[in-house]
Amino acid sequence: MSGTTTGREQRTAGVPRQWRGTEAGGGANRWVVLLVLCVSLLLVAVDATVLHVAVPAVTEDLRPGSIELLWIVDAYPLVCASLLILFGTLGDRVGRRRVLLLGYGLFGAASALAAFATTPQTLIVARALLGVGGAMIMPATLSILRQVFPDRRERALAIGVWSAVAAVGAAVGPLLGGFLVEHFWWGSVFLINIPLMVVALPVGRWLLPESTGDRHGPWDVLGAVMAAGGLFCLVFGVKRVGGGFGLLEPVTALPVLGGVALLVLFVRRQRRRTHPLVDLNLFGRAAFSISVGCIVLALLALVGLELIAAQYLQLVLGLTPLETGLRLLPLTFAAMAAGLAGSRMLQGLGPRTMVALGFGLTAAAVLSLTVMGQSDRPGVLIGAFVVLGFGLETTLFGAYESMLNEASAKSAGGAAAIGETSYQLGAGIGIALLGSVMNAAYKPGVSSVTGVSHQDSTAAGQSLGAAYDVSQEIGGAAGEALRAAARASFVHGLHVTLVVSAGLLLMGALAALRLPKTMECAPADEEVPAPGAVADTPGAADRIEAAEVPARRDRAAVVGADSSG
Repeated sequence: MSGTTTGREQRTAGVPRQWRGTEAGGGANRWVVLLVLCVSLLLVAVDATVLHVAVPAVTEDLRPGSIELLWIVDAYPLVCASLLILFGTLGDRVGRRRVLLLGYGLFGAASALAAFATTPQTLIVARALLGVGGAMIMPATLSILRQVFPDRRERALAIGVWSAVAAVGAAVGPLLGGFLVEHFWWGSVFLINIPLMVVALPVGRWLLPESTGDRHGPWDVLGAVMAAGGLFCLVFGVKRVGGGFGLLEPVTALPVLGGVALLVLFVRRQRRRTHPLVDLNLFGRAAFSISVGCIVLALLALVGLELIAAQYLQLVLGLTPLETGLRLLPLTFAAMAAGLAGSRMLQGLGPRTMVALGFGLTAAAVLSLTVMGQSDRPGVLIGAFVVLGFGLETTLFGAYESMLNEASAKSAGGAAAIGETSYQLGAGIGIALLGSVMNAAYKPGVSSVTGVSHQDSTAAGQSLGAAYDVSQEIGGAAGEALRAAARASFVHGLHVTLVVSAGLLLMGALAALRLPKTMECAPADEEVPAPGAVADTPGAADRIEAAEVPARRDRAAVVGADSSG
């Protein structure tokens, strides 16, 4: 009855019975659903990094060429980033759970193909199929989370758990891969996915809710293909630049230009359509567009830096890969802590302060690393990594939560896909940008070492590892001089890169000042039931959207709203 329903009952009023839970108030199984979604995300996150330590074993067994090896490593992230918008919006149309379960099946089958691949070509195809499966899983986890947790306070806590799991997956990947390769064979890094997927399929079908978004009008197939093609070309070009290829080389420049052209045409097409694939009006809301920009800036500043830091730990300080992974664990634990504490922080600080503070902490941690030289200072490293992990996760949590909250339930899949795509693009551009800064600062230091020819200096200028190889070939005093110069030049380049990265992070802090000051939550009588039955209840989508409009207007008055992808 009106006026007597509790907030908790309102939050679950539209929730299908099979996933309401067993308590009288309903909703207990929301957290079981979150567990299933987190397991899905963990598999995708682990698979993104687990192959890195297995590359030498793959190379020894399959004997791929240099181009084939590049595609073995890059096929997964390249295909996944390209298809996020396609499958995110398809889930809004045909059912998010359906797309997620299909992703489970494809991910398991592709894992089996990769584990028993006998040729480089087979492994490349398997990695590409894993990318397709990952693109089906990633947006679906967030869009279902958006639907299962209609109350913003609970959703913030769920996003914190979700993001903590993502941090664990990224860190566990190399460690797990190293253990499996050492004790079994390289295919075992893929084989572990299969039993998990066998369990996830029936459990997901039983527990996860089905929902759709706006189903009016035809799904824009041509627009989806344009978005996928544009992102593929753009990410491919960015990865080539990050790999050391020149931006003006035809094989790099043409895909970048083609990708940008396709994405521009995609945007123009979406603006003309009555029922667009992606609601571009979301970018007209300050909180959404700024949150997306903050995600890109955070990743742009830090992913390239992470790769450089790994080289520093191994090539300058002489740590083993396992020791390097252990040194980076404090960063992961701090990120997990920030994710779990994120909900309380967001309620206490508000999106603006939380994201700006996260950027500021991360910038301070990055600048503190400039005291590192050619000798090991573990206390400084651990302290900086703890602050860096906490600050980065604080930033990403606040930005994702603000972005997802700004999107309506019917466009949750598209919003989640935009968030994940911005993450992937930021990471790719960061590797390219900071890698270029590093190379520009590093090369002059090895260009004129006494006793070293121009040809050897050029080879040594490619990377610190290449410089070590050249110095070993030369030998004698000249080789030692080149090795010492390369180490000193690499440390100098690291310092320059750290300063540039800190500058990008401070730009993010300034951008975050336009986010909403407080965490605006709709009053109990304005809360919207979870859209679990949207597909089955005529007019439900319209009623939900109408109920959300007043709350959105209020949030817009405080400089926008918030959402997490």
